[in-house]
Amino acid sequence: MNYNGIIVGIITFFLIGLFHPIVIKAEYYFSKKIWPIFGIIGFFFVGSSIFVKDTVISILLAVIGITCLWSIIELHEQEKRVKKGWFAQNPNREKKRREEV
Repeated sequence: MNYNGIIVGIITFFLIGLFHPIVIKAEYYFSKKIWPIFGIIGFFFVGSSIFVKDTVISILLAVIGITCLWSIIELHEQEKRVKKGWFAQNPNREKKRREEV
């Protein structure tokens, strides 16, 4: 029997669940301006997946990378959710905006 698909599916499920709060916290503390970090990490993992011979590990590295890249989109969406009042806005960021004006 081959359990590779089930292993990859379960780990992918947990990675998506893990990245949801990471995106929320990243937007809260750093705003969407942190997106280049997600991009660099994402491309690193996707690129490294090409050089790994083990199929499952290669797939998981690619899934981590794509999840990081997808998080860039989610950071922008999270900012919209905060503006709608669905999530808390960082009060310190609002203070900085008022001080700059």
